Amino acid sequence: MLLPLFLMSFSRLTPVELSCEHQQQPLLDITTPRLSWKNISEKEGDKQSAYRIRVVKHEGGKEVVVWDSGKVLSDSSLYIPYGGKTLVSSCDYSWQVKVWDSNDRASQWSKRAKWHTGKLSSKEWKARWIGVPWQGEESYDAEWARKSTKNPRVKAERINIVSPAPLLRKEFEIRKRIRSARFYGAGLGYFELYLNGKRIGNDYFSPNQTNYDSRQYLGTRRIAVEDPFNEYLVMYVSYDLTHLIQRGSNCVGAILGNGFYDMLEYWPPMGYGTPRLFGEIEIEYVDGTRDVVTTDTSWRCTKSAITADQMFYGEHYDARLEHNGWAECGYDDSKWERAVEKRTPRGKLVAQNGPADRVVRRYAPTSITKQEDGSWLVKFPEEISGWVELKNLELSSGQKVDIKYICESLNGANSYIANGSGKASYHARFIWFVFSQVEIRGIERLQAGQVEAQAVNSDVASVAEFECSNHLFNSLHNAWRLTQLDNMHGGVASDCPQRERAPYTGDAQLACQMVMHNFDARAFYNKWIRDIRGAQLANGYVPNSAPWQPGCGGGPAWGAAIAVIPWEYYLQYGDKSIIEENYEPIKRYIEWMDSWVDGEGIMESKDEQKYKRLGDWIMPHKKFPHPATVHTFAYYQCVDIATKIAEVLGISKDITHYASLRKRTVEAYHKRFYNAEEHSYGKHGANVFALYMGMPNNYQQEALEALKREINEASGHFITGIVGTRHIFDVLCEMGEVDLAYSMMNKRTIPSFGYWIEQGSTTLWESWDGNPRHSRNHPMWGGGLAWFYRHLGGLKPLEAGYRTFEVAPKIPKGLDHLRYSLNSVYGEIEVVWRIENGTFSLDCKVPVGTTAKIKLPFGDHSIITAKPGRHTFKREI
Repeated sequence: MLLPLFLMSFSRLTPVELSCEHQQQPLLDITTPRLSWKNISEKEGDKQSAYRIRVVKHEGGKEVVVWDSGKVLSDSSLYIPYGGKTLVSSCDYSWQVKVWDSNDRASQWSKRAKWHTGKLSSKEWKARWIGVPWQGEESYDAEWARKSTKNPRVKAERINIVSPAPLLRKEFEIRKRIRSARFYGAGLGYFELYLNGKRIGNDYFSPNQTNYDSRQYLGTRRIAVEDPFNEYLVMYVSYDLTHLIQRGSNCVGAILGNGFYDMLEYWPPMGYGTPRLFGEIEIEYVDGTRDVVTTDTSWRCTKSAITADQMFYGEHYDARLEHNGWAECGYDDSKWERAVEKRTPRGKLVAQNGPADRVVRRYAPTSITKQEDGSWLVKFPEEISGWVELKNLELSSGQKVDIKYICESLNGANSYIANGSGKASYHARFIWFVFSQVEIRGIERLQAGQVEAQAVNSDVASVAEFECSNHLFNSLHNAWRLTQLDNMHGGVASDCPQRERAPYTGDAQLACQMVMHNFDARAFYNKWIRDIRGAQLANGYVPNSAPWQPGCGGGPAWGAAIAVIPWEYYLQYGDKSIIEENYEPIKRYIEWMDSWVDGEGIMESKDEQKYKRLGDWIMPHKKFPHPATVHTFAYYQCVDIATKIAEVLGISKDITHYASLRKRTVEAYHKRFYNAEEHSYGKHGANVFALYMGMPNNYQQEALEALKREINEASGHFITGIVGTRHIFDVLCEMGEVDLAYSMMNKRTIPSFGYWIEQGSTTLWESWDGNPRHSRNHPMWGGGLAWFYRHLGGLKPLEAGYRTFEVAPKIPKGLDHLRYSLNSVYGEIEVVWRIENGTFSLDCKVPVGTTAKIKLPFGDHSIITAKPGRHTFKREI
């Protein structure tokens, strides 16, 4: 009997954007990956009532179902743990999902997504770490570290002592028909892999940066933090070589760059050792047998045409030293030396779980001008981190081209020497530069098509759009986004991408909410949070950067990243595992903080090292709050987050304990810092911290009035450093002062963000006046912009992951429309409001799986519950 057509129809619900462990096609070394998807539907109020997951293993040229969940009655679409047969190493898996709607109608199967398993056991590795015989084990800066406790002078000519980047190669034979071939491995600091003359992949600065190994001389540096740390890691990557490997002769090769592994002396970083390579190619034949080609001392090595590469000093290339065909079969390597075995780093080998760096944007010049000295000044539309690629230049042998990246901070030098064999093209490989314009010397003619700027950073997807009627706010939003991307490399974010290039924990926690409101940072922070957890010491202390780099100053608010980032991650993405994994480290950090808390409940670190006990930083007019106000505030944040995590995890004894510490801290802050004569807790951010924590009785209003007086005394300008600025706009808006917050952000004179935009900057700066001693590419201020979305747009999660969210825009005088959209873990949320002809209108898109609580700024302020779909509301003003 034929069923009626309406009974045969599929659900309008469609599962899309499948992900596994926060990534689209991840490399995994875990046995129970978690699967997620988003649902879309044209039907208003639609929802998922059940799902079915099917996982297939690709083995021996066949597809074998290893898990069929069957129909599971659940509306969950996030972090569903794999429940099938035990996963095996070095294997491709694909999966898909179908869902049922509220009427029990099934969708069609989704498109397939994939993951690949790496090494599920360390015992499976057969490779050896190898390097070149002309380099020992110690990094370039080891001798200086042994002798000196002072910061070195930066001397550009020091790069002349650097050895050329090593080339390594090996030829091997394949005598059977091939089904698949895959590489697993890493080169430290960075590496590029080649097979049969072709570069593999499009990654740069690979693998991700981690705390690779112990370093003997950490105690000799200013701001000393010494081994052992909680964890050491080396991340390996994997490439599918099936399309390039061939029956018969094959050649595999690699180029090694120094990266952060081997460095010349410079103030913040410290090297680990000399470059080294580790990896193996696993080959599966049609007959089911396997072979493996590993790194060992049978490899040959020599020096490449990259004559020097150093993260802070630059990169230089001499094409006359090229070895044409070096990665192809039949190349004569008889004069090359044999590779030598190198010491195995202390770091545990794990699959890279952070995003790779890639060329993510390309820019044509906006102008090319020949200057009086014969050099070319080339300008691009915005400041980026990356490099310039020169294309199809006609150069004679020995002709040198110098590329000067114009920047206020140390940036490193870059040069290319031609070999005269045809048209030359070149870009750097193992270092990024920061620039919006360059000077190019050494060539007579240069056309627009011969030069291109390429932005290179961690490949994180944009998931948000923001636009409003205030053009300055739009410019600040865009400038911060560019600044943040410029600073994301190797799975960490730096304070600045040129002078320091250091992964500061303080900058990280201040900007993380803003990052998550703009980019898909799930994999990025999942990786970096592990770095922060790994940098923790046995006594609970969390350093000012992670991976730790000597020279990074900070204080208790920097280490608070161990609590702030996982909590914000949980709220944004709804992943409970992130707080489960980091709860004990958070408790240990609080225990360390407790060692500096006095009998009343005030924290003030008095570490003998000044730059381990900073309070706030980059203050307008160089006036700082009392360090104890900032330290106590950081302590409050950590115990407050610990309380909330304990509530989520249901740990009743911890709820009681940390709630009591939270209460004691508020009372102590009031007792110590409240000045009855001034009706204030102090200037330069002290009242901001008081308002955030919530002072007792009527003192909250007094703190607000004191803060307003202080802002008015500053002519409505900024009065806080990086910590206070992160929270000042939130507390003003929450206390009903959105007009004051708007007016502050709208300033265009020093000290303000608008001043930087008025100077033509496309990025945010470190210091208020743009002092050339400071960086003009600093994303730490981004935390002070998140109120654009959370207060002006009114979007906040009420349940983790926006399962339930609030839309309650606050409307300042002078702003008449705003749009913010966010592709959340459930799907796109969009808030659009406009004031026109005396009418306020709000349009809100609610994704499947969520509920919105809407509170309009005009009218009776009642809360409206909105189900999935698009909703429009209007109110007369």
